[in-house]
Amino acid sequence: MSLYVIVGAGSTGSAAARLLADAGEQVRLVTRRGGGPVDDRIERVAADATDTARLSGLARGAAALFNCAMPAYDRWPAEFPPLAASLLTAAERGGADYVMLGNTYGYGPVDGPVTEDLPMAPTSVKGRVRARMWQDALSAHEAGRVRVTEVRAGDFLGAGAYSPFTLMVGERVLSGASVSYPGDLDAPHSWTYTGDAARTLIAAARNERSWGRAWHVPSTSHAPVRELAAHLARTAAVPGPDLTHMTTAELEEIGRTDSVMAEFPEMLYLYDRPGILDASFTAEVLNVAPAPLDAVLAEMAQEHGRRGV
Repeated sequence: MSLYVIVGAGSTGSAAARLLADAGEQVRLVTRRGGGPVDDRIERVAADATDTARLSGLARGAAALFNCAMPAYDRWPAEFPPLAASLLTAAERGGADYVMLGNTYGYGPVDGPVTEDLPMAPTSVKGRVRARMWQDALSAHEAGRVRVTEVRAGDFLGAGAYSPFTLMVGERVLSGASVSYPGDLDAPHSWTYTGDAARTLIAAARNERSWGRAWHVPSTSHAPVRELAAHLARTAAVPGPDLTHMTTAELEEIGRTDSVMAEFPEMLYLYDRPGILDASFTAEVLNVAPAPLDAVLAEMAQEHGRRGV
């Protein structure tokens, strides 16, 4: 039995904690309020992950430290760098391998499939934040201070997932409301199930070929938004959605009173064209295959029903 420390109890962090506990491992789940799944093998700890001394103590003796933490979307530039620096230092001091949950923002706009060997070329504020987090970690790895790897996901699907689709489309489809979406409704797009992201994190932590490179989570679907929304409606047995395209001006108007939505315009390049994540190397080396889309959408519909939304 090994100890694994996970910072962040969102959908992916919680899923990783449950998977490790089910496999007989000891898990220490660190959040500000000490929340997360209840399990005899999961020790829930309330701590501020930017307190490097405290976090270093919590990570001491762990096989791996997972960074699944996520500041509020509109506070990334201020809050993400010190958080990431604290986790990197804690992994180094505690002797733990460091596994980061990332995304594709650091690549910038890409024409064609996105592969892990592409350089960091961010064109957005949040992309530069993510790229710097990886470059700092990679520099520490190359200096021999700590072993690091990053698992990069597409837009999330699943119960409790946080993405433009779940925020702007999924809940409204399940509620029978009309949908306005600021992207190409018919462009293929890669979708990541949070459970698949968790399984990829764990597989990367256990594979000697992981260190010093990034991995893409295999996508549960590459369906366009229009097709995915219709599939969700059929799964939930609700009327097919009425989808329209939201203009940039309309999105910016919403952002005047919503600080999170105000962050979306700079990321529109991810949604106004095809966006396909190539995870063939992950499938080959880490032996991770995606969950069936039907099961993922059923999970989302069931969660919506439980909450009585």
